[in-house]
Amino acid sequence: MASHWADDDTELLAALDDALRTARAVPHEFIDAGKAAYAWRTIDAELAELGDDTELATLSYDSAIHRESTRTAIRAEAAPLRALTFASNDLAIELEITTDELHGQLVPPQAGSVEVRLATGQVLPAAVDEIGWFVVRPVPPGSFRLLCHTSGGSSVLTGWITP
Repeated sequence: MASHWADDDTELLAALDDALRTARAVPHEFIDAGKAAYAWRTIDAELAELGDDTELATLSYDSAIHRESTRTAIRAEAAPLRALTFASNDLAIELEITTDELHGQLVPPQAGSVEVRLATGQVLPAAVDEIGWFVVRPVPPGSFRLLCHTSGGSSVLTGWITP
């Protein structure tokens, strides 16, 4: 009878090992795509809450993605800087994320304000100067998005950013 239990445990451990090995084999691109798709589940409610005049800016460039696709051609160590560009009909938001700060530029340049909206629901304000420049210190922990208000009356919301 004891050998029956030992066989069951061995089979269970083998099945668990197989499941973990399979989970590790999932390409990180698939996991990232799943997380990105999940982040969009509440976009309609968020835009409705922000008002009809808020545009959604889509990610048009991410140096982290570009760096991954060219990693084999480069021997040097990656710089501790990540560049992103979000674009809407009226505004582009260019970002640089360093280890300490988030630098941003509104294009076309104009004054305004930025709300850093954390995944926790917390909102951190940042001023935008007359040339469209803003700095957020320190880099927000975890996922966040930016809601930019321009002096021209535009409101633009970025997608989720994970530093």
